[in-house]
This record gives sequence, C-alpha cells and structure tokens, in this order.
Amino acid sequence: MSDDEWAVLAEESAADARMYLLTIREIAAGNSPDATLPMALLALSQVTVMGARLGAVEDVVPVERFEPDSGPDPELDPLRESLANVFEGLDEYADLADPVLDPEPAVGRLSDDLVDIASALAHGLVHHEAGRRVEALWWWQFSYLSHWGERAAAALRVVHALLAHVRLDADPDAVSEAEFDALHP
Repeated sequence: MSDDEWAVLAEESAADARMYLLTIREIAAGNSPDATLPMALLALSQVTVMGARLGAVEDVVPVERFEPDSGPDPELDPLRESLANVFEGLDEYADLADPVLDPEPAVGRLSDDLVDIASALAHGLVHHEAGRRVEALWWWQFSYLSHWGERAAAALRVVHALLAHVRLDADPDAVSEAEFDALHP
C-alpha cells in the first residue's frame, strides 16, 4: 500500500474506533435501554468491518521495532461494571475459547468482550493522536488478529441472538389469542 492509502486507512480506523468508544460509553450510561441491543449490534458490526479491513491488508510494519510508550492505559473497570449492570441477567454466554484448537466450552461475558475491544481501540487511538499512524495501525491489526477480533465476533453473535429473541420470540398465549381473533371475527 502507498503512504496515502495507509493514511486513509488510519483515519478511517481511528474514526471507527472513536465511534465504537462513544457508543459503548452511551450504552454503559443506560439512558436508552430500548436502544441498547440495536446500538451494540451496530457498534460491533462496524468495528468488525474495521478489523476485517485491517486483517485483509498486508502486515503493518512499524518504523520502530518497539512500541513507543503511550502512557498508562485508561481505567476501564468502571465501564466494565456499568456494562455488566446494563446487561444484568444477559451478560454471561456459552463460548469457545478457540473453536479450532480448543473446542471446550467456556463462559464468556458480553461486558468483558465490549471492554476488551474498547481497551485495544483506545490504545491504538493514543498512538494515532500522537501522530504515530503506522504504530496505531500495527496495534489495531495485531490486537485484532490476536484478541479483539475474536471477542468482537463472539459479542456480535451474542447481541444478534439477544436481539433476535427480543424481536422474534412471542408469548404463546398471545399468539393463540391473535389466531383465534383472526379466525373468529
């Protein structure tokens, strides 16, 4: 890729990362409970596209062979706790640690997944905002392939399943009454 193409990819990725972080914080605030699942679905879908773009391009190789110190990582435990509260009763799900090498069932937590993704994206944003675009791309690509991409895919599947249940599951009594009313006007 040319320098211009890397610059465009870095700007698009930074915008996607910022939007994900903004959306997750909005979800964690709990101000729009009816919009929680749709907002999570959109945020996860968009950030998964970001990761797929990074996974599909050639390996990003930073100029320096070490990662410059970006300072302390942001404290994300309050975000994790807020998300766990928002998803109370729905947070845990059945997961596979590695469907290829370790098919043993495990327990996943949606709040953990959302924050793991946020942490990786925020770390890359620090590099990006310091003018280290290639370093940011390298971090986002590496962390996508090594961790957050899998967490995003798992979380997306869970949010999709939750939203499908909310929208498609119907109370059998209500269905029976509607059928009866439709057949006997």
